[in-house]
Amino acid sequence: MKDRNSVTTDQKDYFARKSTGLAKNDYEVGIDMARMRAYRLNRVREQLKQRDYGACVLFDPINIRYATGTRNMQVWTLHNPARYAFVPAEGSIVLFDFHGCEHLTENLETIGEVRPTTTWFYFNNGSRMYERAKLWAAEIVDLMRERCGGNKRLALDHCDPLGAKALEKLGIDVVDAQEPLEHARVIKSPDELACMNISVAVCDVGMARMREALRAGMTEWQVWSILHQTNIELGGEWVECHLLSSGGRTNPWWREASDRIIRPGDLVAFDTDLIGPLGYGADISRTFFCGPGKPSAEQRRLYSLAAEQIHYNLDLIKPGIGFREFTERAMKLPPEFIKNRYSAIAHGVGLSNEYPCIWYPEDFPRIGYDGVLEENMTICFESYIGEDGGAEGVKLEQQVLITKTGYQLLSTFPLEEQLLA
Repeated sequence: MKDRNSVTTDQKDYFARKSTGLAKNDYEVGIDMARMRAYRLNRVREQLKQRDYGACVLFDPINIRYATGTRNMQVWTLHNPARYAFVPAEGSIVLFDFHGCEHLTENLETIGEVRPTTTWFYFNNGSRMYERAKLWAAEIVDLMRERCGGNKRLALDHCDPLGAKALEKLGIDVVDAQEPLEHARVIKSPDELACMNISVAVCDVGMARMREALRAGMTEWQVWSILHQTNIELGGEWVECHLLSSGGRTNPWWREASDRIIRPGDLVAFDTDLIGPLGYGADISRTFFCGPGKPSAEQRRLYSLAAEQIHYNLDLIKPGIGFREFTERAMKLPPEFIKNRYSAIAHGVGLSNEYPCIWYPEDFPRIGYDGVLEENMTICFESYIGEDGGAEGVKLEQQVLITKTGYQLLSTFPLEEQLLA
């Protein structure tokens, strides 16, 4: 069991060991950012053309970044729609940026024009939001006429109702942009994989520092802050959640870090959800044992079952396997762990968590959908093991690259040998 569930330096982590740095040297091939931007934009346009959409307007800063290679106030614009991009299926992109920020994208080859935004959200515009939404829609319609010929099918991702209604009144057929963007993002280029590998390397360092610092008497917040500090120090961007809990707070899952004092003999479980340098995600989960002392038999049982689930499901990976088939063949949890199961068996990861989601058999009839695992997808495989009403639980997660023959681990951070039964 120990050899099987340990992360070793064999061929499964070959790709992770080949991670590069951010800087280019004159004797090494580094990440080609222009090539990556061109690849991603072409992927978006292919999806728009397949669906006969004239253009998309993107508000989600992650989608904007994917399609254009630009970023600005990423977290703030997640909840304030003050920045958007008009991306036609053919022709140049118009980026509408926050006032005074035109210089941020000077000489970027993906952007044809930068204009000031016309916002209509209430914080900025108060009771004038209705007239502002009409002005915004009129400008977008003019762009559709100029860049899209007679095509009136416009895809939107995150758009407040006033804007969508204003477009429809002007004769625009509003459709969903998230579907084509998710399908564009799903297959990673070599440059994207190199960027992701850097983020995972930062995450591995953060987890190593957390493990080294963990002592009885620390609070959950203190341990969790180490990951954040490491990410910022090494050029990362943000952490999407605060999922760290200890002792009895590990069961059930989904509790965020608190001021609870970690005691000797506690399990400490966390999920990184880290957005690192260059914007790519590192979504990895581990559970530590806080000494002094040795883990109990029950702690080892829970941990070993979580490790078994991860490795059992990883062994099923091959390009061409369908999501439904994967669900049917995935490891079946013992009955006492089904109620507290994690929300999904696996999910995609890129600039954030993304398509696809592979659901448990208990959930597939309600929300499951089919699709196919493909080479160069990057997928996170999840496990949470905690009995309903149990004292503690264990969270593990591995992020992998799907290859021609199986998978490559993207993290080299080991599982806990002392917790493997």
